[in-house]
Amino acid sequence: MRSISGKVLALGLLLPACSVNVVPDQNATSAVDTTAMPAQWNDTTKGQLRKAIDARAAHGLDHIDFGAASGPTVDFTRQALRFANALARGATDPTKLYAVYTVPRPEPDLKAGLATALQAGDLTGWLDSLAPRDANYSKLSEAYLKLRQQPGAPTVDILGTGKAIEPGATDPRLPAIARELAVLEYLDIDAVRGDRYEPAIVAAVRRMQADYAMKPDGIIGSEALAILNMSDVDRSRAIAVAMERLRWLERTPPATRIDVNLAAAQLTYWKDGKIFDRRKVIVGEPDTETPQLGSPIFRLVANPTWTIPRSIQKKEIAKKGAGYLKANNMVWKDGWIVQQPGPKNSLGLVKFDMQNDHAIYLHDTPAKSVFGMVQRQRSHGCVRVDDALGFAEMLAKDGDVLEQWHQARATGKETFVKLPRQIPVRMLYQTVLFDDAGEPIIRNDPYGWDDRVGSALGFKAGKALRVQSGAADVGP
Repeated sequence: MRSISGKVLALGLLLPACSVNVVPDQNATSAVDTTAMPAQWNDTTKGQLRKAIDARAAHGLDHIDFGAASGPTVDFTRQALRFANALARGATDPTKLYAVYTVPRPEPDLKAGLATALQAGDLTGWLDSLAPRDANYSKLSEAYLKLRQQPGAPTVDILGTGKAIEPGATDPRLPAIARELAVLEYLDIDAVRGDRYEPAIVAAVRRMQADYAMKPDGIIGSEALAILNMSDVDRSRAIAVAMERLRWLERTPPATRIDVNLAAAQLTYWKDGKIFDRRKVIVGEPDTETPQLGSPIFRLVANPTWTIPRSIQKKEIAKKGAGYLKANNMVWKDGWIVQQPGPKNSLGLVKFDMQNDHAIYLHDTPAKSVFGMVQRQRSHGCVRVDDALGFAEMLAKDGDVLEQWHQARATGKETFVKLPRQIPVRMLYQTVLFDDAGEPIIRNDPYGWDDRVGSALGFKAGKALRVQSGAADVGP
């Protein structure tokens, strides 16, 4: 993650199960119905529209030309609706940017809103009401404007001198390097003192190098510095993309829900409008990305079986012999390989069944060590939950089905426990997070999904640093 201020901060397609690839549509501009409507424009409302469009940098939209809001031939209604749509629903259309995007979006009646605003002579108030009004959006806006107003600022935080830093060396760049490693969650900054390249920093650099398919030798050269450095242009682009993604989302989401941030590999459980629980998850690797879905959990599955998708079966199990199947408690059933319940099952001891057409769900896993990784994009597309049994216990208790859940687990067989109230789940992709003080921090872009949004917003492509591909096991 990257600190905007530079200080250290705390912290559809029907495809095979948990193996989803997304392909963008290049025509990703968000469309709005601009059919002519009766509207009375006057000099006051025309001026309000012009002023609002001129100030569009507050929303990271200054790279989009909405047209000059003046002149004798301007279609003010069409222009106003286009700008209003960008604020209310996003200037881009995620369903065209991604092959799969089903997260609920806002559906305001912009024509009616414009007509009311014109009648009241208050276009400014109406336009101001359309974009997200929460504290996170405001912080992003402030950070974007600050970066935009400092074009002469240095483009890197850690200057490259051409000399690599060897373990044990002393270098004035080490405090800044340690700071960035801490922001990226590779290092505990409290353990670092001075400008000497100490073993704790060396270990953090090696972990980072391994994640990015570099030789994990601990030598800080140009490749490692490329990961640690981010220009103000890159920061601005990331923040503008983050604002756009917030505009895609409905303004009043369900008070009780689960949000999974795919970029950060983190799950947040909201209960009655407040964060109730937060934990690590493992999501799809860059070749089998977890799609951005809006999909509820409707039941818990104790001691699940796993019917292995054809894609995984063909790619990773086809050449295995009968001994492998027996050792992993797998059997053939009706032409499919099925893994029986038990501690070796790739779904672990609980599955969180979800309603969607893409066979994506949350589940447990026997591969617990992967949760210790910083970059946790390591699955075939489904979402593995840290301490999934504890999380299932929590949801069962909140759903008043705790006794049924305990009974289901005790059977040792695949058993279903329906939740009396479905829990909405949103699979989101957010590369800008917020610390405890509400300040924005920028993470790396593991799927490269910022590129297509940034391009559609008019930004030049940023640097593409990706985690190493390669799932840790055959699990979903």
